Amino acid sequence: MALPPPDPQFVLRGTSAAVHALHFSCASQEPDVPILYSGSENGLIHAWNLKTHRVDAALDGHGRKSVYCVETMGGKDRLLSQGRDQRICLWDLAEGRTAVADSVFTENVGFCRCSLLKVAQGRWLMAMAAKALEEVQVLELPSKTSVCTLKPEVGAKLGMPMCLKLWQLSCGSQPLLLAGYEDGSVVLWNLSMGKALSQLVCHQEPVMSLDFDSEKAKGISGSSEKVLSIWSLNEQQNLQVYKTHRLVNAGISGITIRPDKKILATAGWDHRVRIFGWKKMKPLAVLDYHTATVHCVSFSDHSNPRDRLLAAGSKDHRISIWSIYTQT
Repeated sequence: MALPPPDPQFVLRGTSAAVHALHFSCASQEPDVPILYSGSENGLIHAWNLKTHRVDAALDGHGRKSVYCVETMGGKDRLLSQGRDQRICLWDLAEGRTAVADSVFTENVGFCRCSLLKVAQGRWLMAMAAKALEEVQVLELPSKTSVCTLKPEVGAKLGMPMCLKLWQLSCGSQPLLLAGYEDGSVVLWNLSMGKALSQLVCHQEPVMSLDFDSEKAKGISGSSEKVLSIWSLNEQQNLQVYKTHRLVNAGISGITIRPDKKILATAGWDHRVRIFGWKKMKPLAVLDYHTATVHCVSFSDHSNPRDRLLAAGSKDHRISIWSIYTQT
């Protein structure tokens, strides 16, 4: 018999708005307190202290427009956030600072989250949906230098980019970009050549979220349909459908593979978080706590496996925190 799903370990309340983005910062070696950053529909970013379960800081840099992406950049004091005000803000929170240090104006009206990739000490690539509807722009940070603009071929009709994932096989190898589009396609881009290497139609509807495991050269995507699409990348860098997994209820807002590549979590429009084994897509648990759409899921990066958590953010203004790490 399957075990009954667990209850949340605890619940964070107090965003007073729908939660659209979550990001843990626990891995640093100092005896620091683990932090969870959340981005809300009311434009605020909250830094949650995971020991006290309270907010340590509230950041206001997006003119009260919804924040839908939050990431740390090498240490918990350097933060990136993206909002519906068409701005990506860079924060330096050292010594209690709470003002935006720098920003990038994206001129993009969609809600495609940007993607970050560390390429050297203190240097990052950032991919973001561009002003022109079908284009993706890649910048280097912190200099904000343009690296390339990725434009689909004339007549490709991919529609808007919906989700992005920068990755590289190993440090120093060529960075690549996976992009999910409005027409249901996933496209693999070569940044140095500025051209598409492979395209795969994974869904009938826009690709809402994707994640990729570069070690196994295997990825997963979800849309508004009842299907998760699992696809792989062969040595010729062609995308192929690996398998599909049918869901009970339609609609996936977010997918994330845990850093150890053993399990993954999906954020569902049906108010539920689903946990699968990544190797065979075996359903492991249905986490049923929220009373509205779950917008985002995030795994913690804590150095001690025993302390690793899963967070889910919902339209119901709450963040549920789960301990689902099996002590192996």
